[in-house]
Amino acid sequence: MQQFMQLGLIELPWWGYVLITLIMTHMTIASVTIFLHRHQSHHALTLHPIVSHCFRFWLWLTTGMVTKEWVAIHRKHHAKCETAEDPHSPQIHGISKVLFEGTKLYCIEAKNTATLDKYGHGTPDDWVERHVYSPHPVLGIVIMLVIDLVLFGPVGFIVWGVQMLWIPLFAAGVINGVGHYYGYRNFAPNDTSTNILPWGILIGGEELHNNHHAYVTSAKLSNKWWEFDIGWMYIRILEMLGLATVCKVAPMVRFSLPKTPCDEGTLQAVITHRFDVLAKFAKYLKQPTITEIRNLRARAIPGLQDAQALEAVRHWLQNDIGKIAEREQVALDQALHSSQKLSTIYAMRQDLAALWSSSTTSKEQLVKQLENWCRRAEESDISALQEFSRKLRCYD
Repeated sequence: MQQFMQLGLIELPWWGYVLITLIMTHMTIASVTIFLHRHQSHHALTLHPIVSHCFRFWLWLTTGMVTKEWVAIHRKHHAKCETAEDPHSPQIHGISKVLFEGTKLYCIEAKNTATLDKYGHGTPDDWVERHVYSPHPVLGIVIMLVIDLVLFGPVGFIVWGVQMLWIPLFAAGVINGVGHYYGYRNFAPNDTSTNILPWGILIGGEELHNNHHAYVTSAKLSNKWWEFDIGWMYIRILEMLGLATVCKVAPMVRFSLPKTPCDEGTLQAVITHRFDVLAKFAKYLKQPTITEIRNLRARAIPGLQDAQALEAVRHWLQNDIGKIAEREQVALDQALHSSQKLSTIYAMRQDLAALWSSSTTSKEQLVKQLENWCRRAEESDISALQEFSRKLRCYD
């Protein structure tokens, strides 16, 4: 075994090969999150041309991915999230397919020229991209295989194999799959995105997927004080070295004393932090809603005798009505018909979301609508709704 490992230029103990493999795969993850995702797809930061090309070259060697294809598919994911046109939604394709066949879904969408033309604009189009990277993606990973074999000998096959599996497993599988299926939510955008873990290290900060979907153009994915985004740490280091410029980060939610009546500042804060507002609405109203559903089930209301009702509640508290599965829609309709309390909560959520959905209403009218919403909430007999309204008046 020792002789087997000595056939390369570099001789390491077993743990040395593990460490060097983890370092190289982490470099690939960093390249994906900083260059492909935050820089190219969302323009959250700009990179020095040398740094940008280093990322491109490393990705060509370790993934064979074409920048335009990756960017176009990711942008389409945001534009068509959780619909039949989403290239890799676990809500559409199923969690197992996205987790284990995410690369296949990516390759299928990469052949869609309409997607590339519509969503792939602004990506590199220089001589190297046109003549090397885009037309010869396999060449890069073959060169990487040769490098690994020369450096590490036959063990290089294992090192190279792990490199080739890393992005398909963690990016195409875990982030696109688990990141829309399991985890916690700080915000309530109109999708099922979740934060897988509060500490984004292994996948470069992409674990904080719900935060990203709430503030798509933010270069920083962590939002709460207890969250950590290692990708943001790398960006700050590059920025201090003059090799990167941060264009935008998510605004921080601030609160003041309750304003009665609401003013333009309150309105602007509510619209800016609308996904935080909806998440807090869900948090405040979750327990009274579930309690009411259970009361209905105890009364043997038809259609509310199984877990579908509670599942429907979870969906409509945090998502558009269009996101609810058909089987859950029946239970939801029955619950709303049978309970004035649930009907009120549902209507109040829809009216709240309407504040930032209108493009023709003047600012003065929206301020009046916000104040009217707060008064209706405070005059209701639902204590959680009253408490949330008082919190809403504190947004600053």
